[in-house]
Amino acid sequence: MALFDSKKKEKKTPVVIHARAAKLAEGIAHEVIRAPWFSEKALIGTEKGVYVFEVPPRATKATIAGAIKQIYNVEPRAIRTVNTPAKHKNMRTRRGVGARAMRRKAYVYLNAGDTIQFG
Repeated sequence: MALFDSKKKEKKTPVVIHARAAKLAEGIAHEVIRAPWFSEKALIGTEKGVYVFEVPPRATKATIAGAIKQIYNVEPRAIRTVNTPAKHKNMRTRRGVGARAMRRKAYVYLNAGDTIQFG
């Protein structure tokens, strides 16, 4: 019977190819990395090798890694992205309420000894 076959079938494992740092066209890297994120929490993280950048909402981790490698000439160890929600604020207008834009930031972890100089 096929249900109780004594032969074990080998499971095929898919081959996963990680495009860790995507090759970017000239000038695209500065569109992916919009600006460094300067906040108190972000500046504390730079002592531990974690740098924070503002990125567009559609940027992937591979394109962010490629842009960091192209602009700053360092290889990131890991990248984490965070979507910050839009904040509703009271405004002194007739409408009364407005919203700040939704933003996305990327935490870039570097290897020990690597640094990024802003300036």
